[in-house]
Amino acid sequence: MELDLPFIWAALIAVGVLSYVVLDGFDLGVGILFPALKSEQDRDLAMNTVAPVWDGNETWLILGGGGLYAVFPLAYATILPALYAPLIAMLIGLVFRGVSFEFRWRTKRGKFLWDWGFAGGSILATFSQGVALGALVQGIDVVDRAYAGGWWNWLTPFSVLTGLALLVGYTLLGSTWLVMKTDGPVRDFAREIAGRAGIVTLLMIGLVSALTPSLNPVYLERWFAWPTAAFSIVVPALVLICVWALYRGLARGRDAQPFIAAQALFVLCFIGIGISFYPYMVPPSLTIWDAAGPDASLGFLLVGAVVLLPVVLGYTAYAYWIFRGKVDPKEGYH
Repeated sequence: MELDLPFIWAALIAVGVLSYVVLDGFDLGVGILFPALKSEQDRDLAMNTVAPVWDGNETWLILGGGGLYAVFPLAYATILPALYAPLIAMLIGLVFRGVSFEFRWRTKRGKFLWDWGFAGGSILATFSQGVALGALVQGIDVVDRAYAGGWWNWLTPFSVLTGLALLVGYTLLGSTWLVMKTDGPVRDFAREIAGRAGIVTLLMIGLVSALTPSLNPVYLERWFAWPTAAFSIVVPALVLICVWALYRGLARGRDAQPFIAAQALFVLCFIGIGISFYPYMVPPSLTIWDAAGPDASLGFLLVGAVVLLPVVLGYTAYAYWIFRGKVDPKEGYH
């Protein structure tokens, strides 16, 4: 049986992007919450919870972007011109967030500047990711296999809404991460924020989900025509179960449960996007097979992915295992 290499690679890239969102999402969420933490000691503790794992989490972003470039060159050549501005803003935010880890611990008088660099970089990167997602969902103009829109086509009310929604969602991930990884005042503060962020996240999911079918007839048919209309019942029901698990964990002091529930909520949202998109790589113009490179290239690259992906997964699992449990406030960054 011949392998459907474009489909396999689309699934691998989707897994890479999802892994980035659920892993780096709580890192960025901690950064978003940074200005609200009351003392320098609280901010030190919050940063220490993500310091051992944040850079490894960004490996998945490289898989998503690099995989798109290597395997789906037409999609890469179409998406990037359409989303140059938000993607460049995202990279600038990630740079500031990354260097803030080091500079914040080395400087004394200017420490507050790197506090804001960490928070500002996290907010900028998160909002830019949400805007880019919204622009991709609403569709990219393609004529003769090339981007046919303008520089500002990505900026619409819907893309701004998705940017704000992702800010709220990452705030939920960051707060539940701090609930799981800290004790004392930081944990209490994070529990309060998680309770509020959970409600706003659910409202944002509902609003974005209600608007999405109006953007493209394909989305409308996918969610409301039988048999795929069953997803319109199953996915929202699972979302409500996750929200119930989130608040039950917060109420009963089960510190890991809210984080797991928030992660599951993001997975369900990602599945919803996948249901809407399939079989398009660049909706509404390019399918997975339209955008794929030659099968010979896809097969060669798949061999490398089969070797490297288990290594990345093993390292990631090992890092989280080594740094499991609550973080001691007395521990330093290095």
